[in-house]
Amino acid sequence: MNPSPTLHWSSAALTHIGNVRKINEDACLNRPDMGIWVVADGMGGHNAGDLASYTIVKNMGVLSEPTNLEEFMSHADNRLHLVNRYLIQESAKQNNDNVIGSTVVALLAHGKHAGCLWAGDSRAYLCRNGEIQQLTKDHSLVEQQIEQGMLRREDAEKSPVANVITRAVGAEIPLKLDSITFNLVPGDTILLCSDGLYRDISNTELHTILTDQNCQDAVQTLIDLALERGARDNITAITIKIQD
Repeated sequence: MNPSPTLHWSSAALTHIGNVRKINEDACLNRPDMGIWVVADGMGGHNAGDLASYTIVKNMGVLSEPTNLEEFMSHADNRLHLVNRYLIQESAKQNNDNVIGSTVVALLAHGKHAGCLWAGDSRAYLCRNGEIQQLTKDHSLVEQQIEQGMLRREDAEKSPVANVITRAVGAEIPLKLDSITFNLVPGDTILLCSDGLYRDISNTELHTILTDQNCQDAVQTLIDLALERGARDNITAITIKIQD
């Protein structure tokens, strides 16, 4: 059961270390009973990225049940700011310049409404009416270059700065989060994922898998496909389907 009086949802989550990395710095939260789902991708090459992603998921998992979406979003925002300060303090204790940081994308659902909070380049997608839409906008250097006309989107993956993000939990104070809210519609399918997934799978393929399969089969298929294509990074996927 979930707290919505009119809509219901099912979900599934899966994370994998990938084919190259030695540890999995991704973490995820799958709480359909509370209407909250989170993907966090610890910053590769930095110290304790797995600690950062785990701390985000742990703290988001103890949010109290809200009375409305606005309250839910506010509580989640506050919790992420607390984690941000904690991670910066942990980094300072080590007396070096290493960042203990992580991207985050969170989906919160209440009633017939949902919202996303995010920092970094983990993404949320919405499948509705035969189309797939990216709900989030990457906080990354290549996204800035694309907006400024310095780089074509089709060349982004080949860029030497393709993995450079411009926002993360644990990177700076104050934490800068983006957010959106939207109405839920029966038949919607939502995907949350780390960049290790979408870098290897096209939007068309994402849409086909998400709409043709149930939640559990979809996340397994997505992870398997990313692994077949190299999976140079950790890979995480959460799928959520909305029903009457």
